[in-house]
Amino acid sequence: MKYMLIMRATDEAFAGMAERDFAEVLDTVGRFNDELVRAGVLVAAEGLEDAAEGVVVDYSSEPPVVTDGPYGETKELFGGFYILNVASKQEAVEWAKRLPIQGPGFKTEIRRVPTIDEFPQDNEWIKKERAWREATGQL
Repeated sequence: MKYMLIMRATDEAFAGMAERDFAEVLDTVGRFNDELVRAGVLVAAEGLEDAAEGVVVDYSSEPPVVTDGPYGETKELFGGFYILNVASKQEAVEWAKRLPIQGPGFKTEIRRVPTIDEFPQDNEWIKKERAWREATGQL
């Protein structure tokens, strides 16, 4: 089963990260990533650029409104993610507990990623997606 570990942090926690030595952060995260690779559970992992460089598309009006970052309300920003292929939610939780970036203001949300097999296989769009995944080697 695939699980996404969504890393979240408050503005204060992000600011504290900016004060850390970047080479040290890369080393710490790199060692953790290496553990995931050696365990055979890492599918993907990415960090995100500063929220000030992003935009928000708000669909509450027509046409949608695009707003440049930083966002007005930033209690918990989504800073990056891991996708792990593990046997259970509990195994995903155990990996999340070992994430190297922790402390006040940091949280990890864990959500299962459903497989394409869990959707109605007779649906036209599911058939197209399955064909695309097969053609690109993703199935």
